[in-house]
Amino acid sequence: METGRGSLPFALVHGEPLVAAAAWALGEAGVTIVDLGTGWEALRDSGTPFVLHDALCPLTPPAFVVACVEHAEASAAVTVGVRPVTDTVKELAEGRVGATVDRAGLLQVVSPIVLPAAVVAALDGVPTTDFAALVADLAERFPVETLEAPAEARRVADDADLRVLEALTAPPGPPAPRDR
Repeated sequence: METGRGSLPFALVHGEPLVAAAAWALGEAGVTIVDLGTGWEALRDSGTPFVLHDALCPLTPPAFVVACVEHAEASAAVTVGVRPVTDTVKELAEGRVGATVDRAGLLQVVSPIVLPAAVVAALDGVPTTDFAALVADLAERFPVETLEAPAEARRVADDADLRVLEALTAPPGPPAPRDR
């Protein structure tokens, strides 16, 4: 999933590459990690859910990954981690900026996406690694349910987003000195 992303998946978050942080979360969640060399047939034959985790959501908590896997197994629905959209979104028509879109109905796809075993069995492979496009594609064939991801699961698009994520997840430091 790192193809075409430049060096961002290898940037550091709290001193670790994003890809390593994402892999750690999967390991802590008890998810078996597979690499790009693993054939779809082996995944299908395993009879287990398949978890897609984007390295650009590197600090997704392991407990949230577990919750998504459990939800997918219980519901038999593709389970997708999402975050509310907080940016202002505008319509664009004929090259002109239009009305503001109500954010209440908008969601950002983050990690993970969990495919129940029956969905894995029905597919010839993952149709795309673009998470938003993948969810749209899967929704045409399978039930899809969303779970709101915690703030730590936010997606990073650049170094500025990465600094925000680090600040959000920094361990608490000593209290600031008081003026006397």
